[in-house]
Amino acid sequence: MSEATTAYVKVDSIGIRHRARRAVAVIGNPNSGKSTLFNRLTGLRQTTGNYPGVTVEKHSGIAQLQHSALELVDLPGIYCLGGFSTDEQIAVDVILGRIEGTHRPDGLLFVLDATHLYQGLYLLQQLMEMRIPVVIAMTMTDVATSSGIDISIEVLQRHLGGMPVVPVIAKTGRGLDNLKEALERFDEAEIPADPESWPELSQTADELAAAAGGTIPRIDVIQALLHPESETLDNVRLALGPERLSEARDRLFGAEPPQACEARHRYTWVRGVLRESQRQAPLLDRFGAKALRWFNRPWPATLMFFAVMALVFQAVFSWAAPLMEGIDAAATGLSGWIGSHLPEGALSSFITDGVIAGVGSVLVFLPQILILFLFIIILEDSGFLARAAFLMDRVMRGVGLSGQSVIPMLSSFACAVPAIMATRVIPNRRDRIATILAAPFMTCSARLPVYALLIAAFVPEQDVGWFNLQGLVLLGLYLLGILGGLITAFLLKRSALRGPKPHFALALPEFRWPNPQTVSIKLLDRARVFLRRAGTVIFAVAVLVWALAFFPRSESVQQESFVAKAQAEETLQGEALAEALQRIENEAAAEQLSQSLLGRAGQFVEPVFRPLGWDWRVSAAVIAGFPAREVVVAVMGTIYAVGAEAEEASLAGKLRSATWPDGRTVFTLPMVLGLLIFYAWCLQCAATIAVIRRETNSWRWPIFAWTYMTVLGYSGAFLVYQLGSLV
Repeated sequence: MSEATTAYVKVDSIGIRHRARRAVAVIGNPNSGKSTLFNRLTGLRQTTGNYPGVTVEKHSGIAQLQHSALELVDLPGIYCLGGFSTDEQIAVDVILGRIEGTHRPDGLLFVLDATHLYQGLYLLQQLMEMRIPVVIAMTMTDVATSSGIDISIEVLQRHLGGMPVVPVIAKTGRGLDNLKEALERFDEAEIPADPESWPELSQTADELAAAAGGTIPRIDVIQALLHPESETLDNVRLALGPERLSEARDRLFGAEPPQACEARHRYTWVRGVLRESQRQAPLLDRFGAKALRWFNRPWPATLMFFAVMALVFQAVFSWAAPLMEGIDAAATGLSGWIGSHLPEGALSSFITDGVIAGVGSVLVFLPQILILFLFIIILEDSGFLARAAFLMDRVMRGVGLSGQSVIPMLSSFACAVPAIMATRVIPNRRDRIATILAAPFMTCSARLPVYALLIAAFVPEQDVGWFNLQGLVLLGLYLLGILGGLITAFLLKRSALRGPKPHFALALPEFRWPNPQTVSIKLLDRARVFLRRAGTVIFAVAVLVWALAFFPRSESVQQESFVAKAQAEETLQGEALAEALQRIENEAAAEQLSQSLLGRAGQFVEPVFRPLGWDWRVSAAVIAGFPAREVVVAVMGTIYAVGAEAEEASLAGKLRSATWPDGRTVFTLPMVLGLLIFYAWCLQCAATIAVIRRETNSWRWPIFAWTYMTVLGYSGAFLVYQLGSLV
C-alpha cells in the first residue's frame, strides 16, 4: 500500500481498519457563494473555533455523503495566494499548511462564481500548482443565465485538465447531489495538470524543488519566486540559497516585477479560456435589468445607501423595543419572585441585584444587536454591503482610511466588540488599528439607556419644524460620536500611524437574494460570539459593582429604617402607608449606598469631577459605568432613593430635583450637556478594552484608547459646563 493511501487508514480497538475522514478546504473569491454552499453541505454539523495563535475564527463542518463523509473547512474569500489582510493571509496559510497544528488539506472544493470567471480562474490557476485534488463548484449559474451569459462546461473542463466542474445554485440546492457525487470520488480524483499559462514557472519550480531533495513543497518554491519579500518563506530561501533563487527570478521575470509578470501570464490565459468557453448575449431590456443598471450609478446608489441605512437604524430602535421590554419584564418578574421567596439580606440581593440584573443587562440589548446583524448579513449576502463600502471610500479617504473601515464602523452602532473583530478584513495593520480606535466612538446600544434617561428628563418634548427636539438631540449625539471617531482616525493617521494611503480594490458582486439558511446560521453564530465574549465580562462586572454597592452594611441605617417603618405603621394605613414604606426603603437604600465602598469612592473622587458640575452621586454612577455602561441607570436609581427597578420617569423627576448641600441644582442644562458629551466620547466598556487587547496583541493600544477617550470626554464636559455656566 502506498504512503498516500496509508495516511488515511486507522485501526480501531478491535483491529478493524477504517479510512479516516479527509479534510477538504472550501476556497474561492469573496462573495462567490462559498459560505452558502458550505452551509448547504454541512447543515448544522458545524463547529466554530480559532486557528492556533491567531484570532481569526475557524469554521469547519461535516459533509455527509452517500458512502462517506468529508470534513469541510470554510476559509475566508481571497483573490490570489498573495494574501494581504489577516483573514486572507490565514486562508493562504491554511491551504499551504503553514499554521502550526493545522495540516495541509487533502483536497480543495473551489467555488467559482459564474458571473465573475475572470477573477476566479486567476486564483484557480495558482491552486492547480499545489497538485492536490480539486473539485470545482460553479455557483451563480442562475444569475449568469438571467444576465445572458452562456458557459460551456465541456470547454472549460478541457482547459482545466479535466477537473470536475459542477454547476450548482447554492441558495436553492440545485445541483447539490451532483456535487456530492463528485466529492465522493475525491479518492479517485487525478492530480490536476499544471496550468497552461506559464510553463516556464512550472519547469523552474520542479527543478528547484528537486535541487532541495524534495524537502520543500513545490508550491512553496513558486511562492518564494513570486514573493521575495515574504517572511513566511525564509525556510525556502535557506534551503535553496538566495543566489539560486535570484538567478531563477532573473530568468523568469527579467526587470519586470514578479507579481506584474505573473498577472500578465495568468490573465492572458484567462482571456483565451473565456473566449472559447463563454458567450455573453446582450442584456434583455427588462424592468429588473434596467433598475439594476440604474442603481449601479453613483448618485442613485448613494441615495439608496442612505435610505437603507435609515431603514436599518429605524428597525434597530423600534422593532427591538417590544423584545427588550419583554426581556426586561421577565428579568424583573424573576427577580421579584425570587426576592419574595428569600429573606432580605446579602443572598437575596446578590441573586436579584447581582446575578439576575447582571445577566439581564446583557440580554436586554441582544434584540438590537441581532436586528442590526440581521440587516448587515442580508446586505452582505445580497451584494449591497460591498457597494456601500465602495461608495463611502471617498469619505473615508479624507481621514486616511478606506471603504474597508465602513463595515466595522457600522457594526459599532450595535456593539464595539464584534465591530473591532470585523476589522480583520483590513489588510494594513496601521489602518486596522486606526479603525479599532475609532470604532468605540460610535454610539453603541449600551449608551442608549443613559441618553434616553437624560434627554427625557432635561430636553423639552417640543417640535422644531418637522422634527422633534428630543430626537434631534439624540441624532446630534450619534453624529458627535461619528465625528469623534473620524477625527481620531485623522489624527492617528497623521502621527503615530502615519503611512501611505490605503489601496481599496473591490470586485462588485451581482445583486442576489440572500439564502435564509445561510442568514440564520450566521446570525446564530454572531449571537453566540457576542454572548460568549461580551456577556461574560459584563456579567462579572455587574456582580462586582453589586458587591461594591452592597458592602459594608450600616447597622445604624438599618435600625433607623426599622424604627421609621414601625412609626409609619402606627400612624398611617392603606395607600399612604405603602407610599411611606416605599419612601423609607428608598431613603435607606440611598444612605446605605453612600456608606458603601462605591459611595465612598464617589465621595473620594468628587473633587476631580466637581469642575464638570458633578456631585458624589453622579461620580459614583460614572465609576460604576466605567466597566460597563449598562449598570449606570440602575446605580443612579439606587443613589437617588428611587430603587434600582424604578421607572425612568420617576428617576427623571428625582434627577431634576437633586441639589447640592447649599440648595443649588445639580442637573443644570450645561451639566447635563457635558455629561452627555462625556458618555459620547468616553470609553466605558471592559469588554471593548479586552477585545482591543486581543485584536492588537498588546496592552499599549487599549491603555492608549482608554486614556485618550477619557481625557477627551472629560475635556468636552469641562468646556461645555464651564462655558455654559458663564452664559
